[in-house]
Amino acid sequence: MILFLDIFTTVATLFVVTAGLMMIFGVMKIVNFAHGALLTIGGYTSYVVTQLKLDPWVSWPLALLSGAAIGMLVELSIVRPLYKRPLDAILATWGLSIVIGQLIVMTFGREVQFVDAPFSGTWPIFGVEYSAYRLMLLPAALAICLALTGLLNGTRFGVKTRAVIMNEDLARGIGINSGRIRFITFSLGTGLGSMAGALITPLSSVDPNMGLNWLVSAFMLVMVSGHSMASLLLTCLVFGTVQVLISTFLSPVLGGLAIAVLAALTLRIRPKGFGNG
Repeated sequence: MILFLDIFTTVATLFVVTAGLMMIFGVMKIVNFAHGALLTIGGYTSYVVTQLKLDPWVSWPLALLSGAAIGMLVELSIVRPLYKRPLDAILATWGLSIVIGQLIVMTFGREVQFVDAPFSGTWPIFGVEYSAYRLMLLPAALAICLALTGLLNGTRFGVKTRAVIMNEDLARGIGINSGRIRFITFSLGTGLGSMAGALITPLSSVDPNMGLNWLVSAFMLVMVSGHSMASLLLTCLVFGTVQVLISTFLSPVLGGLAIAVLAALTLRIRPKGFGNG
C-alpha cells in the first residue's frame, strides 16, 4: 500500500511542478527555462513566511501572486519581443534564471533552509500511516488540474486561448487580442510555477538551486505532453509510476534518470508526444 501511495503522491507532485510550464508552452510555444527559478522563488516565499512566523497557509497564495507579478514584468520586458524567435526566448529565460538565482544568493545566502508545513505528522489510510502533507498533494493536484481544465475548456478566455493555439493569425483576424492572451497565460504560468515551489518545499528544504532539480523533469514531461492538461496528467502518471518502481526496486539514482530516459524514448517513437495527435 505504501508503494501505491508513493506512486500517487509522486504523480501529484510532478503535475503540480509542471502545470505552470505547460500553460506557457501550450499557448506560447515557448519553453520557459526560468521555471526552475520560479520554483525557487516559491520556496523562498515559504521561507520568508516561516521567518515572519505567519500562518504557513499564507505562503501558497503569496507565492502565486509573487510569481504572477514577476511574470507580468518578464512578459512585457523580455518575452514579448521574442514571440517570433523561440530559440532566443529560451536563451533569454535561461539567462533570467541565472540572474534570479544570483539575486537569491545575494539576499538569502547559499545555506540550506527549512520551512514550516501547514500541518505535519501522518494520517492512517488503508491500514498504514502515511505522511499527511504528501497526501494533501493529491487533492491539491486534482484541484489545479480541474481549475485549469475548466479555465481552458469552459470559459471565453479558454475559447480564445484555443483559437490562439490553433491559428494565431486567424484568431487575430477575428478580433482576438492574442497579445493579451499571451500576457495572461504567461503570468498565470509563472504564478503556478512559484506556487508549486511553495507546495513542494515542506517535503525537502530550500536552497538557491532547488528549482534546477525539477526543471529537467518538468521540461521532459511538457515535451511529451504537448498542450493538453489531460495528456500531462497521463504522462505524469506513467512516468511517475516508472520512476517510483525503479527507485524502489533497483536504485534511486536510476529512478532519478527514469523520466529523462523515458521521454527521450517516447519522443523517438512518437515525435509529437502524447497530446499532439
